[in-house]
Amino acid sequence: MTADLPEDHSNQGPPDQPPPAHEDPMDRTRFPVDPWRLVETRFDGTDLGITESLFAVGNGYLGLRGNYSESRDAHLDGTFINGFHETWPISHAEEAYGFARVGQTIVNAPDPKVIRLYVDDEPLQVSIADMRAYERVLDFRSGVLERDLEWRTPAGKRVRVRSLRMVPLAQRHLAVMTFEVTLLDHGASLIISSQLMNRQDSDEHKPRQAGLGGGTTDPRQAASFDHRVLEPQLHHADPATGRLKLGYRTSESQMTLGVVADHHLETDAPYSMTVDSEDDLAKVIYRIAGEPGTTVRLTKLVAFHTANTIPARELIDRCERTLDRTWEEGVEAQYDAQRAWLDQFWARSDVEVPGHPDLQQAIRWNLFSILQASARAEGQGIAAKGVTGSGYGGHYFWDTEIYVLPFLTYTLPWAARNALRFRYTLLEYARTRARELSQKGALFPWRTINGHEASAYYAAGTAQYHIDADISYALSQYLGATGDDDFLAHEAIDIFVETARLWADLGFWRDETQRTFHIHGVTGPDEYTAVVDDNLYTNVLARFNLRRAARAVRELALNFPEAYADLVRRTGLTPDEPTEWENCAAGMLIPFDEHLGIHPQDVDFLEREMWDLRNTPLEKRPLLLNYHPLVIYRFQVLKQADVVLALYLQGDEFTAEQKKADFEYYDPITTGDSTLSATVQSIIAAEVGYHELALRYFNAALYVDLADRHSNTAEGVHVASTGGVWSALVAGFGGFRDIGSGAGKRQWRIDPRLPEAWESLVYRLTLRGTRVRVTVRASELELLVEDGDRAITFDVRDELVTVAPGKPVTVALKDQGPRLSGQPKYPAGTRRSDGTVISAIVPSGE
Repeated sequence: MTADLPEDHSNQGPPDQPPPAHEDPMDRTRFPVDPWRLVETRFDGTDLGITESLFAVGNGYLGLRGNYSESRDAHLDGTFINGFHETWPISHAEEAYGFARVGQTIVNAPDPKVIRLYVDDEPLQVSIADMRAYERVLDFRSGVLERDLEWRTPAGKRVRVRSLRMVPLAQRHLAVMTFEVTLLDHGASLIISSQLMNRQDSDEHKPRQAGLGGGTTDPRQAASFDHRVLEPQLHHADPATGRLKLGYRTSESQMTLGVVADHHLETDAPYSMTVDSEDDLAKVIYRIAGEPGTTVRLTKLVAFHTANTIPARELIDRCERTLDRTWEEGVEAQYDAQRAWLDQFWARSDVEVPGHPDLQQAIRWNLFSILQASARAEGQGIAAKGVTGSGYGGHYFWDTEIYVLPFLTYTLPWAARNALRFRYTLLEYARTRARELSQKGALFPWRTINGHEASAYYAAGTAQYHIDADISYALSQYLGATGDDDFLAHEAIDIFVETARLWADLGFWRDETQRTFHIHGVTGPDEYTAVVDDNLYTNVLARFNLRRAARAVRELALNFPEAYADLVRRTGLTPDEPTEWENCAAGMLIPFDEHLGIHPQDVDFLEREMWDLRNTPLEKRPLLLNYHPLVIYRFQVLKQADVVLALYLQGDEFTAEQKKADFEYYDPITTGDSTLSATVQSIIAAEVGYHELALRYFNAALYVDLADRHSNTAEGVHVASTGGVWSALVAGFGGFRDIGSGAGKRQWRIDPRLPEAWESLVYRLTLRGTRVRVTVRASELELLVEDGDRAITFDVRDELVTVAPGKPVTVALKDQGPRLSGQPKYPAGTRRSDGTVISAIVPSGE
């Protein structure tokens, strides 16, 4: 297995310009508009992988892809458990000190979804069945996936099959399924075979897509294995109850897993039951003599538990306790608890765009997807594909902190705390990694599951040191929104200290006309420009990190002296270190070209020629999959927002004129080859005034997965993009900003940019325990406390506005900011300060 290309979120299909703002890319004859549900009205076998991801259910720990229970038609039958992975040695063509040594890949856990149906010995196979009716629904309010179909058997008998599938949010380790069969007009012999199946080690069930696995050159796909991954530890099937048990240990990582399934059959018809189990398959088979009108209802409860070292036998015991408790509570109670959980979620997190039910449906699907990736991820990170697929190997990236954490911080702060605390548990590994790279402090891994660096391509992996600042940024945002001093004092402070140490050690001072602090040999968010000096994003966020760490240490010493003393004991912090960090921040070089009036992405960026995207053939897009990295690195061309992302995260460090100039230069040369880019481009386009373009970028991001815009939704949902959709709504059109983190004061700003076609936008923010509903209209902003007893103050266009419980506030708005039509011009032909012209080229060996 190898990983020898840049790894991140690129576009497999031909990238294009953002779609028209009004475009609805969904096939509404198949996926009708429904603001609270994703509905499919006909089966289509040409996009199984996509719909498996779109109709997945999960809770952040356990995820079930939207495969059919009959399991005969699938792109990838997938069951994924967050953090459950196998390791493998990374093979480098040429070795060097400090390269990542051990890869990590999420494991396809035993599949509990299999429930096969035979009517008079004829199997139901959806792709070839004569279906007289079909509907599949993912309900965002109930959290249940429901499918209802009518099948006409080869003998002409009509059979209704209805199934429900749920992964509870209230019970982390549980899955609930029902499978109901009704004979509508004739009697028949029915066989229902319910199974637990190890698909990870079965060649028969590898993904259908060609090239997937070890031989692929697409870095987004998971590595395949050339050895057995799940080593059997036990198997058992109880002939009296139908309880099935499988236990495994992974071959190399030595993680353990236990899975137990229970069954309860309800019918008035006579039936018999048999069971069987072996290493990779356990099943219970029901034979029912059905008469016309007969209904058979099978309830299947499944529990999963995983661990790093605990024997599988003990995990089986835990599974059995989970199931016993569930039966005691009752199955209906699980559905009721799910609905109550989601009622609370939507009360805290819903974003409304009245009058646009198509957008509303897509928005809620995106928000629901964030929830399914994060709600019960406790003790683990939030993977790039959540628990919906194996894309990116199940790894955690900086995506979590920059794209997902804002949503969690401001709507589900306890989930944000869990994700940040997971980073804290990896701090010792980060310290070790920094030492491997001859640095002080801590360097968090670019991509990982278990805390060790898993990125084999260091130029676009380890070199992205900015992940340290991204984590610190998310920490600061969470602490400001919650006031969680306990987390600061005992855990977050250690991350601040060690990341600041890294920056102070990595950078160096240079005497020019004035003494400046530089950071060389790093890669910013844009992976089409690698290993550069003074990347603007890195320097700006590192400056923030240094300032924030110094402030955190000083506040701890002042307000929590005992915690400060303990920090000194743990980390060896010296009194002069915060001052050093502040000096480094004050001297940080922030590249700026006076001639062009823009911030170069790095100090040499403007010396390069420009890639002519306008004349690059579509078959050569995305660049990542069609050109050697060295070719791409020689040009001004961006995979994703870099400088523009810095403008958003640290907006108070730039003037309005600088933001506009930077956006106008970089937007036309950004390829859109990353699903991380469109939301950020939308936010800054809205701020600087390109309102139509902002809406187009938003539309592109909103349907990244629903319309498979990047041609790899089959590998799982793009969780970072779903998080970015929330930011585009709330920060972009809603105008919300956290502007106090770096300045040492807490201040939240609202400066909205409502699209002309929208009558209003409604979103919620939880700040210091108080939930505020924000309603943006063309001529006014309304603030209302929905829950909590604290008054919250916002800066609304330079006016301080305080909203208190029972005292809603309405602020008049004279406009929605500047309005610029069209989009920025392509900057090729621009003259550098030395008079040379930046030319546009399409590299070719012909």
